[in-house]
Amino acid sequence: MATIKIYSDYVCPYCYLGEQILEEVKRENPDLSIEVEWMPFELRPYPTPTLKPEDEYLPRVWRQSVYPMAERLGVDIKLPTVSPQPYTHLAFEGFQYASEKGKGAAYTNRMFEAFFKENKDISDVEVLTRLAEEIGLDPVDYRNILETRQYKQTHRKALEQSYQQGITAVPTFKIGGQFYPGVIPKEQLKKIIVASNTA
Repeated sequence: MATIKIYSDYVCPYCYLGEQILEEVKRENPDLSIEVEWMPFELRPYPTPTLKPEDEYLPRVWRQSVYPMAERLGVDIKLPTVSPQPYTHLAFEGFQYASEKGKGAAYTNRMFEAFFKENKDISDVEVLTRLAEEIGLDPVDYRNILETRQYKQTHRKALEQSYQQGITAVPTFKIGGQFYPGVIPKEQLKKIIVASNTA
């Protein structure tokens, strides 16, 4: 079995595109044995200022890189207008809870889609609670763990693990002990997974 750790942030469009490529590889190759573990990495942890879509930087990066890549992959994605962009520590604390309930992958996908397809503020407790309920999590329990910061230390330890691994950019894939930063083309990702399966 290939174990894949993916270091990502919910506000990183390349992380969403990387997830979509992995899902396509899994759909097209059902015989491949793959176990995916999502790892948090905040690009701009609080109180570092987050980016604003009305500034010059984000529209330029999306125009030059994100949109062309998404078009090649056939992925529907758009630059969110939430300004400034959300901090993701609360969403990641919710992820730790979702993971304990066996819904980490579904939660991750829902966060990506909420931000990059539905323009939702994924730092807002109300928004996060509704999204968690949509994937089958108990909304009362979920809201409570966010408001009490029950998983703050769990999330912080996961972040520290990412830093200790030397992660500096997302997405970064760890497959078979090797690190692969950036969005991996589909055929290359398949070859890496097959090699890991047969190692």
